[in-house]
Amino acid sequence: MTDTFYSQKYLHFSHVLQAIKKPLKFFNEAREYGDILSSRFGWTPVLILNNPNYIEEVFCRKSRVFMRKGHFLHNNSKLLLGNGLFLSEGKFYHHQRKLAQPAFHKQMVTSYGEVMVEETKHAIATWQDGQKRDVYQEFVGITLSIIAKCMLGDELDTVAASKVTAALDATMNRLVKRMNALFLVPNWLPTPSHLRFREAVKQLDQIIYDIIHQRHTSKQDRGNFLDLLLYAQQKDGSKITLQQLRDEVVNIFLAGHETTAIALTWISFLLSQHPLIEAKLIEELQTVLSGRTPTVADLSQLRYTEAIALEALRLYPPVWLLERIALENTEIAGYPVPKGTWLFASPWSAHRNPDFFPEPEKFNPSRWEDSLAKRLPLGAYFPFGMGARNCLGKDFAMMELVLLIATIFQNFQLKLAPEYPVEILPSLTLRPKHGMRMLLTRR
Repeated sequence: MTDTFYSQKYLHFSHVLQAIKKPLKFFNEAREYGDILSSRFGWTPVLILNNPNYIEEVFCRKSRVFMRKGHFLHNNSKLLLGNGLFLSEGKFYHHQRKLAQPAFHKQMVTSYGEVMVEETKHAIATWQDGQKRDVYQEFVGITLSIIAKCMLGDELDTVAASKVTAALDATMNRLVKRMNALFLVPNWLPTPSHLRFREAVKQLDQIIYDIIHQRHTSKQDRGNFLDLLLYAQQKDGSKITLQQLRDEVVNIFLAGHETTAIALTWISFLLSQHPLIEAKLIEELQTVLSGRTPTVADLSQLRYTEAIALEALRLYPPVWLLERIALENTEIAGYPVPKGTWLFASPWSAHRNPDFFPEPEKFNPSRWEDSLAKRLPLGAYFPFGMGARNCLGKDFAMMELVLLIATIFQNFQLKLAPEYPVEILPSLTLRPKHGMRMLLTRR
């Protein structure tokens, strides 16, 4: 790719409207202007990064210069996510990540496989042949149960699970409204939307504090995410604060189930539109599993199943936009970047770059054969982020996707319900706006 730099003093108002109303289209078209699109949003300098090398420079090599703090998504997620792994920065972030890391070591991740399959089997046991269900909501329930058991060591009852999803839904809806607004209402104003959001967070907090209290009084250390934090000692010898425990648990709820549920939803949609690819998947499942339940030991043989997951994450990355703010005057590839500049990189757009993905709009799992992932630049494919802030649970998520695809499609065919609208709702994640209502057919 040749380096080009396109600059204009201000985004035209029509461009601003497109960025607000149709952000996916906007970022896709921004790639056509060159490797860096430089402009302003009001008084704020903005850079949109399209070159993989520049993306890697910002998110990897200069990650201490470019941070999230003070950015739009940071400020509007703070009440829910607090100072957890998703939003924290600097030394504090690295300390918290180090505390949580053992829960995602390969040996621990492997031990979660049985829980993933059993929770999925338990859920789909309620599915009936010929039934229509919103599989997005089904997958939210399954992945929430999995994250609660694996990371917190607890089961969530129906009421608790509904409150967790309600709080996350309220956050996403609030983000969508604020992303689509030309003028932002201050967070402190008691509007009906803000009050609903705060009440949902309050309900979620009560559930989380109950879980923390029960675990603390049981004094059992099972080595999961919550236990690691509960019994971790800060450098000064004090325990991690209750507020920080709460923040980390909320973060693991969001990162650990929302993104996987979204990925499974788009995988189901794509397979319903590509029967030949689905047939190849079923052939692999029959060959490898011979009708039995999948296990972690089967992962190395479920290569096409994994390729389906990788390709779906290319076309529909659950986290579709990464943002940073320059903390000081700096440069990217020799171009000056003033302090306070907003920088954006979109996996949605980067994953559609024809320089790296021929026929980029085509759903083609076979492109991942011959170790494509290892040959791509870091900034060309990054569904789990990159650098020091890449997704801590990447291996967990990939194992979960492959095992759940195998378990679900071994038992059911999912077809999009006739005339059902499929629309993408880009907020913090890439949700299906109307869910994903599908017809279930038992195999």
